[in-house]
Amino acid sequence: MFGMNLANFIAGQEWIFIIIIAVVLIFGAKKIPELAKTFGKAKGEFEKGKIEGEKELKDFKDKEAKSD
Repeated sequence: MFGMNLANFIAGQEWIFIIIIAVVLIFGAKKIPELAKTFGKAKGEFEKGKIEGEKELKDFKDKEAKSD
């Protein structure tokens, strides 16, 4: 019974608060908006790349279907 660690007592939402507190302590409150902006830009670039990759795959499949 005494062998249980802290992670067993913390549910899902509490982990979010713990992570937020850790980020604030590591980077400081002034850096968080800059980090969020950078994350948003990276997510946007990822989505554009994903859409472009799906389009290229569709074009390739269409090309393959026409050549058969």
